[in-house]
Amino acid sequence: MKIYHTLLACLLLNIYLVVQAEAEDLTIDPYDIIAEHYEAVGGLDRIKGIKTVYAVGKYNIVGSELAGEYKSWEEKPLRSRLEVDLNVVKIITGDNGEFRWRIDPNGKILVQKDEATIKERTVDSLMETFSHLDPDSPYFTIKYRGVENINNEECYIVEITNSVNKDIVKNYYSMKNYYLMKKVVTKPDREEHTEYSDFRRVEGLIKPFLEVNTTLPTGEILKLEHTSYKFNEIFDKDLFEPPQADVKDFIFANGESAEDIPFDFIENNIYLPVNIGGKEKLWVLDCGASVTVMDSAYASELGLIFEGPIKARAAVGVVDLYFVTIPSYSLDGIVFEKQTVMTMNLRDLFKKVLGLEIAGILGYDFLSRFVTKIDYANEKLSFYSPDRFEYSGDGKIVDSPLDEERMFSIPVTVDKKYSGNWQLDIGASGNAFHYPFAVDNGLIERKGTTALFFGASGPGQTVRSRFETMELDGLKVRDILIDVPKETGSGAFSARSLAGNIGNSFLKHFVLYLDYDKQQIILEKGDDYDTKFAEPKSGLGVWYADDKSVEVFFVAPDTPADKAGIKKDDIIISVNGIKIEYLDGLIALRKLFKEEAGTTYVFGIKRDGEYMEKTVTLQNMY
Repeated sequence: MKIYHTLLACLLLNIYLVVQAEAEDLTIDPYDIIAEHYEAVGGLDRIKGIKTVYAVGKYNIVGSELAGEYKSWEEKPLRSRLEVDLNVVKIITGDNGEFRWRIDPNGKILVQKDEATIKERTVDSLMETFSHLDPDSPYFTIKYRGVENINNEECYIVEITNSVNKDIVKNYYSMKNYYLMKKVVTKPDREEHTEYSDFRRVEGLIKPFLEVNTTLPTGEILKLEHTSYKFNEIFDKDLFEPPQADVKDFIFANGESAEDIPFDFIENNIYLPVNIGGKEKLWVLDCGASVTVMDSAYASELGLIFEGPIKARAAVGVVDLYFVTIPSYSLDGIVFEKQTVMTMNLRDLFKKVLGLEIAGILGYDFLSRFVTKIDYANEKLSFYSPDRFEYSGDGKIVDSPLDEERMFSIPVTVDKKYSGNWQLDIGASGNAFHYPFAVDNGLIERKGTTALFFGASGPGQTVRSRFETMELDGLKVRDILIDVPKETGSGAFSARSLAGNIGNSFLKHFVLYLDYDKQQIILEKGDDYDTKFAEPKSGLGVWYADDKSVEVFFVAPDTPADKAGIKKDDIIISVNGIKIEYLDGLIALRKLFKEEAGTTYVFGIKRDGEYMEKTVTLQNMY
């Protein structure tokens, strides 16, 4: 029986295991080990005779208050349904034999069309027909990898690879009774470690009644306590189909759309006001957020109940998230019913870096309800009902199946040579190669300017470098800046399955449409298609210190700020004799850093209580 790590698969959301194994012993046949395993747990003929499995049990995220029950139905070939009820949320996934689907905590149906899922289903189908037992199989390669102690029991290690995808499976079979004690599945972007115990005989088969699954790099631990199994029951075929009607948890105030809603485009991010309980606060619009996220302090102010936590991957690391149910909310022309979303501390980061009070991030739970049009040049948003929207423009329509994290990916080529799928992220201000792609393509040593960026899990360091072109299906942006991470980390930028993350510094040249139902994006040349935007020219990173003073948190080496002698932790008092409090905040200050090369500023700074002045002359850095 296979139970997916449902919360990670539905919400968000790599470190590779080093196995301490003996040198490969060519006298031990891994196929013999697998044959002994099948015989020990009931016999291959009996196993092949199992056409359906129904199981129920307890579902618990270790270290969290989230616990409940699950029900699982499986029927060959490939049909399945899993229901997890954690009280605060109910999540359902399934496969009707033709495609995999899932329903998120707010009832939205997603049919999974992405390449990784299609390949995974192909491998599952081959395993169901026991193709892996054929030593001459064109699909599977099986090797003996030594012995390891698992929970005080010596185990044979058998590795299974396949020619369909890059998954590597290591099975650990007890040398005493040949039961499967542990399985490690290594995927391009994560690992799943499952330990099995409490074996019992059920209708002639030996089944584990306890499974403990650990997912890396998040470290999330899921415990499944199975209470019963039933075999070869007859299921209604409709059980495996997704619901015919999708969720409709919002209304348009006028007709079937809300058009030309103004937004604030601040430092390459989209902000718009959202009203809860008669009070408007700024939220970020972000298709890179696989859930909608509310600031935890704001959720507390509203008296919401926190449930969790669960772990999720951010850009450079792992964060803890909690479930909350937010009341009805609205924005210009749209009213939403209450929704279950996630919460984390957002306010402190945005206040520190931008001086803005941000209440949340409108992610998948919001955007997936619409076809969204973003006109960057004119700072206008339009939202359309998917079942009424028909595109009639001359833009490029790109099929973009949503991945496991419910994000779009698009094929992009940089400098006519670095090609791959890039995750589309309107919540990212810039563009960044993923670390594995950068390593594989010799980009790690590329010259550029060191830069610091901020994500939900904290800061990360990159080298920002200029590339000649970034191109998608004939649409080309020239002289584009792209970041190369300086280390692999454990966040999304460590993902091997994608070339990189494409953000608003590229997208702002276009009018962008996001169509979640058709799993497509559309790009039109925007009014700023050929615009050359101003770039930072100081090498200076500033934020608000705890006492609200403007503090230097970063100085890029060999840049104007560095050459002028400005140092980390300096406090900026004035610019060209104007006190910093009269410059209208950090956003206005950073605009000064983007003026023409040759512009000179005299910074009055305080360092260890001593006042001094430093002269910075802006220059092109990339």
